[in-house]
Amino acid sequence: MTESASQQLLHLVIGGELINLEKNEFKDLDKVDIVGVYPNYASAHAAWRAKAQMTVDNAHMRYFIVHLHRLLDPAHDVK
Repeated sequence: MTESASQQLLHLVIGGELINLEKNEFKDLDKVDIVGVYPNYASAHAAWRAKAQMTVDNAHMRYFIVHLHRLLDPAHDVK
């Protein structure tokens, strides 16, 4: 395996209902949906898209992709 192919770039998908649409602040932290941790952006994006489409009728529901690899190693920001 090449170095770039074997590099693990963890991503977290979370979501929940926001207080208002102007800020990314959840209404109830106990109800935040932790969808999962994914080994790459493509799989995280697929999970994000599925959850976002399931909640399309609630305008205050938002799902986010958190780049965990950037938090774990901020000095090595992979583009």
